[in-house]
Amino acid sequence: MKTFLKGVSHLMISHLLLFLLSFHSLAQTKTVNNVSQSWTSLNSIIRFNKHWGIVADAHLRRTIFLADPNFYFLRTGVQYWVNDHLTITAGIGKMWVAPTTPNWEHFSVENRIYQQALLTNKLGKIGMLQRIRNEQRWIEKITNDQFTGDYKFSNRIRYLLAFNIPLFKNPLYPSLSVSDELMIQFGKEIVYNTFDQNRLFLGIRQPLSKNLNFDFGYMLGYQQKASGYQYDRIHTLRCFFYYAPDLRKKKT
Repeated sequence: MKTFLKGVSHLMISHLLLFLLSFHSLAQTKTVNNVSQSWTSLNSIIRFNKHWGIVADAHLRRTIFLADPNFYFLRTGVQYWVNDHLTITAGIGKMWVAPTTPNWEHFSVENRIYQQALLTNKLGKIGMLQRIRNEQRWIEKITNDQFTGDYKFSNRIRYLLAFNIPLFKNPLYPSLSVSDELMIQFGKEIVYNTFDQNRLFLGIRQPLSKNLNFDFGYMLGYQQKASGYQYDRIHTLRCFFYYAPDLRKKKT
């Protein structure tokens, strides 16, 4: 009898474990959420002399195209020109991220320090840009729509490869802009989403003046959430302006 009860108990435990494992497997099924956004920014590089200048960006991104705020972001830094094709930059940034939980009101603050190297060159008539950026991010935690005073740390590495392809002989006409940026992150609280996101962009680049141009087009983002099995597929209408005045004294 004892042997029979012992066997039954083992069988029940085995079935319970199988149930829990199957439930866990079901709960971890990959899910993808489609999101539509718009993203506008002004990105400036001001060069003072042969080696030194500053950068400053302002970004506005909204969700459900233009309906709801997604984030506001400001970034600045000091840039050093190794030569006319290679620059090194270090700076800080601050982001205000809108809540995604319905009826919540408090924006989460993210503070950043970043370092980057940027290389430009040409492949025939095609302009190519490569950028590697390292970001240290302190992301504020909010619980029940209240500030906790705690932050999650993430060290994120980003690699951008971009091409500017002329479509016309006249440089004042639009050119084709294609880019892809991969982001991975590390940190004590980064457990299931070392892959952060990828951004693929296709659009046109249009000069407005000697120092000002913009690109406009479609960006497809694919972002892994902290759970590891949830993803956002982000469809973004993007318009970025680039202002790059050169204040170096010209030789007579």
